Amino acid sequence: MKICIYGAGAIGGFLGARLALAGAHVSLVARGAHLAAIKANGLTLVSNGECFNCKIPATDNAAELGPQDCVIIALKAHSVPAVVDDIHALCGTATTIVSAVNGVPWWYFYGLGPDFSERPIECVDPGGKQWKVFTPQRAIGCIVYPACEIREPGVIEHVQGDRFTLGEPTGEKTARVSRLAELFREAGFKAPVKSRIRDEVWVKLWGNVAFNPLSALTGASLATLCNDQATRALARAIMIEVQAIGEALGAHFAIDVEQRIDGAAAVGEHKTSMLQDLESGRPMEIDAVVTAVQELARLTKLPSPNLDLVLALVKLRAREAGCY
Repeated sequence: MKICIYGAGAIGGFLGARLALAGAHVSLVARGAHLAAIKANGLTLVSNGECFNCKIPATDNAAELGPQDCVIIALKAHSVPAVVDDIHALCGTATTIVSAVNGVPWWYFYGLGPDFSERPIECVDPGGKQWKVFTPQRAIGCIVYPACEIREPGVIEHVQGDRFTLGEPTGEKTARVSRLAELFREAGFKAPVKSRIRDEVWVKLWGNVAFNPLSALTGASLATLCNDQATRALARAIMIEVQAIGEALGAHFAIDVEQRIDGAAAVGEHKTSMLQDLESGRPMEIDAVVTAVQELARLTKLPSPNLDLVLALVKLRAREAGCY
């Protein structure tokens, strides 16, 4: 199976390195100093106190790589619409597209059932370009749990986690998703295949939609937000709104709100990715993580006053910092 990782940053580089070390046929699309370092010295992965180096074909021109069996998109969600045509150059007639991207996925309404017409999510997929060009039939869902960082150009540090949950939007256990899960397991990942992949989307999103913007607004870690009575109460209020939205769309939440908050608290003095992006002056993943949920609230005609308030504030904070 030929696999291209489009966006060989922290998570994409981690995936690419582990798959290559396991003998998979992998190539990378990257850019800038990171790409130059990979070309010159290979991609280095630092994980569990060990250092691994692997030579992987890398380019900033996807068309050079030709059609792939699988394309794994590991970009921030807001970066994807601008490169849809470049990614499409990697697609043959049977290519699958795995979006290892935070937030509500562009394919969310594909195969959901008769109660909800198939449609793109505008703030994630403006004008429905991903839906039209990729076509949702190619999509495999992927929930990313590991935490990784780019230590320096060409060097990925694996901080924690090794699980990538996979699933077909239609709920089928197809040969293609089973084969991909097998490759991930051969690379040392936990890769369960779930028939209800949207449930997994919501459980991860449930915490992110509350704690990411709150952390960006306050500068506080997950532990601080969870242990402070007022911010914990606000996070809970947002999460209750979000749970109602998810359930209206057919999602099942296997744990309760307090368990999910306690899980976030257990991560400790960790800065969310949204806060890290703000502090680094990078574009923030507000739309895929927060605005998309507001869009779904409007679709389901459910109130989301706490979500709306925090979203308005974090968008203003991001605009003032030049990060939105």
